[in-house]
Amino acid sequence: MGRKSAKIAAKKGAADKARGQIFTRALKDVFLASKSGSGDVETNFLLKVAVDRCKKFNVPKDNIDRAIKKGQGGDGVGYTDINYEGYGPGGVAVFVETSTDNNTRTVANVRSYFNKVNGSLGQTGSLEFVFERKAIFTVQKENVSDADEFELEMIDAGAEDIELEDDTYEISGPVESFGSIQKKLEEISIQPEEASLERLPLNYKAIDDEETQKQFDKLIDLLEEDDDVVTVYHNLEESEE
Repeated sequence: MGRKSAKIAAKKGAADKARGQIFTRALKDVFLASKSGSGDVETNFLLKVAVDRCKKFNVPKDNIDRAIKKGQGGDGVGYTDINYEGYGPGGVAVFVETSTDNNTRTVANVRSYFNKVNGSLGQTGSLEFVFERKAIFTVQKENVSDADEFELEMIDAGAEDIELEDDTYEISGPVESFGSIQKKLEEISIQPEEASLERLPLNYKAIDDEETQKQFDKLIDLLEEDDDVVTVYHNLEESEE
């Protein structure tokens, strides 16, 4: 039970909706990577990873270029990163990361989503003991020629955990190890599919009735569909079914 239980998966829905969600998420990654560094993929590692993911999903180049420009402030609008912490239906903890050019609009929207399902927003830091931040990298197995050597290299770079699932390695470590793992991957010429700082739950909360689950799903949908919301994390204990 790892990151896959903490991170919100894309909803199935209609094919076009799912495609749109993939585009949106991929472009948000480009925007954030550009915002946090340069707009050049040759010097901004996170931007390169994000742009490569967009290309994998056939996101139009014009959209990618606009996201990079937006991240660099090229549209003349300043964006601020703001996090919201609260509890949804069933007492499940929900951590919301946003990037917005209008704080008033964003907080009003996020609060309204929680209110619609009888959830509640908490104070900043209220989920301090529910989630921990981790550096996360994913690498395709086919890019690794020697598994034992690869794992040793990652551990040497500061990784705490290396798991292989569905032909994909997931490497996790403390936030402080992000740079060293990134540098090691570059040294051994391996391009990760994903590179990010994520929030993983330290404990989990189960929902045992269908109506509460429906309300929780509604909250997640509302949050994910908001243009200001970048990522949503929760500590729902996923069913094995």
